Amino acid sequence: MAESRPERVYAGLDVSGYDDPDFVLAEVDDWSPTAVDDSGAALRIFFSTADDRNAAGTHIRAVMPQLVCAPIDVPDEHWAERSQAALTAVRVGNLTVAPPWDIPADGTQVIVILPSMGFGTGHHASTRLCLALLQQDDQAGRRVCDVGTGSGVLAIAALRLGAASAIAVDYDMDAIVCARESAELNHITSGLDIRQLDLDVEGTVAGAPFDLVLANLTGGLLIRLVDRLVAMTVSGGALLLSGITFAEADDVTAACVGAGCQVIERRDEDGWVGLRLGR
Repeated sequence: MAESRPERVYAGLDVSGYDDPDFVLAEVDDWSPTAVDDSGAALRIFFSTADDRNAAGTHIRAVMPQLVCAPIDVPDEHWAERSQAALTAVRVGNLTVAPPWDIPADGTQVIVILPSMGFGTGHHASTRLCLALLQQDDQAGRRVCDVGTGSGVLAIAALRLGAASAIAVDYDMDAIVCARESAELNHITSGLDIRQLDLDVEGTVAGAPFDLVLANLTGGLLIRLVDRLVAMTVSGGALLLSGITFAEADDVTAACVGAGCQVIERRDEDGWVGLRLGR
């Protein structure tokens, strides 16, 4: 039986009056936003704590005074599941990410994900970029680490593509619960190790180095963690990075090259960038 999620209130920040949401997200990524809802009149950005939300709001008001920025506390009440109930399956190459109510029979490798607070339904471009890049290499037999796993979709995708094992880590306990639910939905009983861990604090993941490191985070966080991510990757291994806005792409790329990586492939979609790197 899946673990029940504790009821909670989510710390949100409503921002309106912007021209490009990517610039807003780039300004707040030092406070590690956990999810974004752009379906309403305002861009609603969620944070792990009210302190992070308030600090991000103070920063936005200082650097973008023309924007309207207001904190909001959103009761759980399963609003995310209800708001995403109309989501349908998304196909990326030979992989399909599908909610339980729209599982296709089209011959692709299907990953069942129940929509929740985090990214990972396949509808966000950063997830699609990672799924596409993941299919550019043979994953057979690889040991994989997925940093900031969210729903667990990328770790599960790696296993579907033949990886021998995957460790999925996230600092947010809600994400850990969600990833465990995803593992259960996909009948994964071995090969997947889901851990609560903050790489900023721990510095590495037990079991490193890995053949492949996945990190769908934010541009600022990737720059901050790049040395650790590279150190967690075997010589000759690969890193797949996403969650990068166009505006951040050059800085992230420079940080990766400075840390000893070679850019093998860059993909762009809807204002987001994904990188496939070799160490």
